[in-house]
Amino acid sequence: MEANPEEPHGAAVVADGLGLKGPRGWVFREVGFRAGPGALVAIEGPSGSGRTCLLLALTGRMKPQEGHAEVAGHPLPRRMAAVRRVSSLGPVPGVSDLDPSLTVAEHLRERALLQRRYDGAVRALLRPPGERAAATRARIDAALEASGLDLEALPKGERTSVRDLERLEALRLSVALALIGRPRLLALDDTDLKLSPADRAEAWALLRSIADAGTTVLAVCSEAPEGALRVTTAPRTAEDTAEDTVDPTAGDATAGDATAEDTTHEDTADTTAEDTTDADADTDTDTDTDTENEDTTEEGEADALAETGRA
Repeated sequence: MEANPEEPHGAAVVADGLGLKGPRGWVFREVGFRAGPGALVAIEGPSGSGRTCLLLALTGRMKPQEGHAEVAGHPLPRRMAAVRRVSSLGPVPGVSDLDPSLTVAEHLRERALLQRRYDGAVRALLRPPGERAAATRARIDAALEASGLDLEALPKGERTSVRDLERLEALRLSVALALIGRPRLLALDDTDLKLSPADRAEAWALLRSIADAGTTVLAVCSEAPEGALRVTTAPRTAEDTAEDTVDPTAGDATAGDATAEDTTHEDTADTTAEDTTDADADTDTDTDTDTENEDTTEEGEADALAETGRA
């Protein structure tokens, strides 16, 4: 379903007392913040404090056990499938990894085909092959431009294997793949991992430009950049009692730092991820009668395929 042109492209994100529990205890608890459309949200905290789980919960891929959240007007956890349809994952280890054996061009073509197969409008399939190919190429070109990935600057151009990419180049490719679906919410993990100070600055400049263009960005990091809406999963200290002010594009929304009771677990090891897709996304009516059954196995298989590009 196409977005209303009068509505902002980016998805507003709200969390209030959000918590997720794993087999060995709470992964994170009492997370609360408000981010308007087009905000850059940095999820900050030490490794093992639940950052990745929070990211997956806010994109409809893990089910929180307490609190309330809402993405683009869709309540979580009741409308997880709807949230997955308006969000897209950039690099998230173990969920949306790049295949090191594939080339950049193969990744781009595969994602574009999967996008057209699972998320494209039915009427688009009736268009002449030439028009469909041109539309696919236009989507790829727009995603590459937004991600700042220059194919001509790569060692072998678009035939460069992922294993030969630098860390920042791989990050740009993952972002480009996510943007092919024109999401309202872009989420990525380990944003500043293994990046030099110069590359880290480039990465944040990239994400800020995407947010400025209207797409809301959630980015897990070890240290939030200046100007981003800071949400932390680390234990609260006396200095963290003041509320953070959101990105200027988010109006008067504010966010309080979250509290994590148990910070000893790896982000994803101690929780059970909800199935990651919805094979019938084009036919889902998104009514208020949706139940938790919308996130079961059949939906999970198709969304995982569209998200990661792997069978």
